[in-house]
Amino acid sequence: MDLVYFTVVAVGIYFVADWLLDRIERRRGARFENRQIVFFAIILPLALATFWLMRMLSAPAGG
Repeated sequence: MDLVYFTVVAVGIYFVADWLLDRIERRRGARFENRQIVFFAIILPLALATFWLMRMLSAPAGG
């Protein structure tokens, strides 16, 4: 079941990062030349923080 949770969260993170990138580009008024690098810079901390939080919440208590 953990695999399903992680997959759903990963898809959600992808869409949030895409939305954030779109908002940044709209505010900037132009697309980034290297969008994939900016996207990676957004999605990496989101993924690390979210999966760390999921691991902390799913850890057995007192262990």
